[in-house]
Amino acid sequence: MGVGHGHGHSGGGGHAEGRAADRGRLIKVLAVTAVVLVIEVIGAWVTGSLALLADAGHMATDASAVLIALSASYVATRPPGPRATFGLHRAEILAALVNAVVLLGVCGWLFWAAIGRLRNPETVHGSGMVGFALLGLLANLVSLFILMRADRSSLNIRGAFLEVATDTLGSVLALVAGVVIWATGWDRADAFASLAIAVLILPRSISLIRDSAAVLLETAPAGLDLADVRRHLTEVPGVVDVHDLHAWTITSGMPSLSAHVTVTDELLAQAGVGEVLDRVSACVADHFGIRHVTFQIEPVSHRAHEDLGEPGCD
Repeated sequence: MGVGHGHGHSGGGGHAEGRAADRGRLIKVLAVTAVVLVIEVIGAWVTGSLALLADAGHMATDASAVLIALSASYVATRPPGPRATFGLHRAEILAALVNAVVLLGVCGWLFWAAIGRLRNPETVHGSGMVGFALLGLLANLVSLFILMRADRSSLNIRGAFLEVATDTLGSVLALVAGVVIWATGWDRADAFASLAIAVLILPRSISLIRDSAAVLLETAPAGLDLADVRRHLTEVPGVVDVHDLHAWTITSGMPSLSAHVTVTDELLAQAGVGEVLDRVSACVADHFGIRHVTFQIEPVSHRAHEDLGEPGCD
């Protein structure tokens, strides 16, 4: 057991205000997405285009993704409780993971349907496809403009932004395919555009799964070198050792760190525990931008009494 512990937290007000603003943007994007979805479903039915239907299906997953993101964002604002001591911030990470899995399913369906169309082409009305693809492209550009002002360090917002960005490219592909079919009558262009949309979806789905899993598995934040953290802490005057060092991410933009810090008895006598905590907290905040920290301060004379073995008590 150490002499004391301390913790610091980043200001929650700005974080909460940023999330509220992002929710407003997500609501606008949801409205635009719903309109595009209806337009492209009608367009796919009228023209017989698989690419428009593929983009409509993708838009449907986008709409559900934004709904999940909104729900998760609201849930994440609930205060900590006796059971959920960090609050429910990780609802956003779970939402991002669900979105990614759904997108993988959409990707698989697109591959299957497009290959079927390549084997047995169906007639597609190129002129109508061009018109509907143009409407979808304009609406997606509006959504992109809205989300470009949001906090894309959040996996939730980042997921929504990537989905709309890919939808925009999907609309471009559908537009190009429509022009080709309109000009040449080559109906297989529609199937190739659908395959291209599926190829666009796949890497970002995998990326979201990887990033979400990293947070849920509590791996160290990307780009954070714990050896470098330990080195900086041991350079604080009076610090002789740092052990039980852990770093993880609570949710997007909220890295956390904890450690046992051994200091000289002379430093504790001179400065006191509070001053030592201020020094090591400032070190981590200044060098690594981590402000949600917990330190246990231990004097050198206490080393022989600390249990560094398996957890437990007699």
